[in-house]
Amino acid sequence: MLALSGLTPDALREGLGDPAVLAAVIEFLCAYEPDLIAAADALGVEPQQLADTRENLTK
Repeated sequence: MLALSGLTPDALREGLGDPAVLAAVIEFLCAYEPDLIAAADALGVEPQQLADTRENLTK
């Protein structure tokens, strides 16, 4: 994701309080189901919960 977005790890960390950045990260994960499932597993949530969060952030 960093290579595709041009973000640095520091810029990503700094943007984690920004709903637009969070939505973009989740959108990236939702675009490729294996990444979405891996992220959901790592966070201990269902993939649908991440997708729902994306929807809430973009309202």
